[in-house]
Amino acid sequence: MNRKLFCLSLLSLTITACSNDISRTQAEGNFDYATRDEAKPLTTPAGLVEPRQKHEFFIPQVPDTNSPVGEEMDIRAPSLVIPMAASSRIEGNEGNPQVWFDQVIDDQVLLDFIRDAVKSQLKTDGVGLKPVDDNNLVFESDWYVKEKEGGYWFFKSVVETESKRFRYTLEEKSHGRSVAISVELIDYKKTDLLNSTTDINSIEKHRAEMAMLNTLIGEVDYQYRIYSHKLLQTKAKQIDASLTTNGDNEPAILVNMDLDSVWTNVPTFFRENHFEVTDLNESKNIYFTTYKRPEPSFWDNLWSDEEATLNIPDGKYKFLFKESEEKTIVTILDEDGEALTSDTLDIILPAIKTGLSFDSLF
Repeated sequence: MNRKLFCLSLLSLTITACSNDISRTQAEGNFDYATRDEAKPLTTPAGLVEPRQKHEFFIPQVPDTNSPVGEEMDIRAPSLVIPMAASSRIEGNEGNPQVWFDQVIDDQVLLDFIRDAVKSQLKTDGVGLKPVDDNNLVFESDWYVKEKEGGYWFFKSVVETESKRFRYTLEEKSHGRSVAISVELIDYKKTDLLNSTTDINSIEKHRAEMAMLNTLIGEVDYQYRIYSHKLLQTKAKQIDASLTTNGDNEPAILVNMDLDSVWTNVPTFFRENHFEVTDLNESKNIYFTTYKRPEPSFWDNLWSDEEATLNIPDGKYKFLFKESEEKTIVTILDEDGEALTSDTLDIILPAIKTGLSFDSLF
């Protein structure tokens, strides 16, 4: 009985494997239509009135271009380049596409930045890269090798190997603030249990080039993000906050960071310090909030790192932000419209400084 069950299990696994081996490039169903003869036009016998026909349902004549039909037709959607990195755009998506990157980081040489991103991606992929021109603008990769296994459990083995090599070409505008990259599949070979070939059809070649180009765009975007993060870290270490007075000679806090940066980080500061935003006036740079000091729990007391807290009464507070010589003056009013005193601001200054200067984010 156990032997029968074992055999039936193997048979079901075999059937499942066969059913999953259907090519994703083909439509489902049979392809009898591909061998059918075209229907002959309707012939009206002499003496009878020809029936009315609606021409909007006519199928137009298509010239014979020897295009694939039936099982040979590739039903996959066209492969496209997606310029997702900042200030990037595509030219020639259908032919030999180029992706252009415009300068977004002023203290970096754009050509070096894009070139380093290409090198970084191939290093991550574990594939060698070498320049093939004197200007260091054209590179060729070593082989990208993809293996496909077959069999089950301990009987698995490589049944197909596909290898590709690419050429990467960089182009720089004369002003140096725009750089393009294009990708070309230059070598291909595929080996399975039956034969080996170096041929690849134009559709698969195009898809391989588009996939590689999209990968490089993603790497450029990733490097942008890393650079921006490092820039914010450096900026955070340079931020300071101190007591000052506003234009009405009221006590306020001076943050040596521009208004846009402070305004961007304010929601995080409110959320981490238990302020609920009830309204805002973006045109006048005002936030209306309600503060409620959290009750410390047993776990808070156990794991507390003695972080800076806001020692102010529960209630409604209004935050006013005003830019002054690339710095920002922050005035805090209570629910009576009175500015918090210098003594109060001095007590809560450490928490304000940490929250508004990005320190809590890194």
